[in-house]
Amino acid sequence: MIDMLREFFLGFGPIGLLIWTVIKVLAIVMPVILGVAFYVLYERKVIGWMHSRHGPQYLGRVFGVGWIQTFADVLKLLLKEIVRPSRAHGFLFYLAPLLAMAPALAAWAVVPFDDGLVLADINAGLLYVLVMTSMGVYGIIIAGWASNSKYAFLGAMRSAAQVISYEIAMGFALVGVLVAAGSLNLSTIVLGQQGPAGLLNWYWLPLLPLFVIFFISGVAETNRAPFDVAEGESEIVAGFHVEYSGAAFAIFFLAEYANMILVCFLTAILFTGGWLSPFPEAVPVLGVDGWWWLLLKVLFYMFVFLWFRATFPRYRYDQIMRLGWKIFIPITIVWILVAAMMVHFGLLTQMDA
Repeated sequence: MIDMLREFFLGFGPIGLLIWTVIKVLAIVMPVILGVAFYVLYERKVIGWMHSRHGPQYLGRVFGVGWIQTFADVLKLLLKEIVRPSRAHGFLFYLAPLLAMAPALAAWAVVPFDDGLVLADINAGLLYVLVMTSMGVYGIIIAGWASNSKYAFLGAMRSAAQVISYEIAMGFALVGVLVAAGSLNLSTIVLGQQGPAGLLNWYWLPLLPLFVIFFISGVAETNRAPFDVAEGESEIVAGFHVEYSGAAFAIFFLAEYANMILVCFLTAILFTGGWLSPFPEAVPVLGVDGWWWLLLKVLFYMFVFLWFRATFPRYRYDQIMRLGWKIFIPITIVWILVAAMMVHFGLLTQMDA
């Protein structure tokens, strides 16, 4: 069906190619935006259950789940006035949310959802993702500076230092995956985890320290609890977006949750087999690969994000810096060498070997 649609639009020449590209982009962006909306509802329900309460349940009540609550909150934010402080930098104040949102959505271009189901199947996909996830901090820094607020500026500086610290550990973890797979293509990395042993063939087992460090660094990269010192309510009111309201605040919110879902997808793709089944190929029905396995893995990692928030208190800033620089980075450097030795001695087989 997809091939037929592609051939139909490509028959109209350059205009058809443009239309087909726009359709593919919307086919990814719209589910991501809806996923953010339902993830907020999922978070409020999960946190509520962990706190022995119900969470949203009245607005759009279906089976006790208030599924319209999130959309009502979005509508409320869109209708609110965007108040700009009188001494804020006008252009940069409005540009910052867009700089935060654009990389969060652009990174999805290379994420494969199934075998062959990807918008841009480029060979440097892993490098592209690393670049896009690194650019989001510019929106945060500009928002903190342009607001002309001490609280916002302090939150922006905290976020910049935190992202730089954990970006290195996350990058080294990706280098370990690159060494194991022998490719920067995300689809090739998933296919490199195929094997008759199911989940025992995935990279989480030989790269277990990198797997744990990558996911925790992803939590820190997205400024989520317990690493949310950039927007610590009990310390600096709301951090870098303290002066934002209305649609501008909603865009920051969208970027943060889109990045959270992206980290969950990347963790599933890089370390736990993506769309591959966790069961051996000989197992009937359950051994069939497909996008549903990727979705189940992502839902689990999304739950872990919320579990962290409900369980751990916020770390002190010095603890966060020490964890990134003195623990994560040395471990990733050592394990890159271990992964290289495993590849050299045939314990890990690369796709192009």
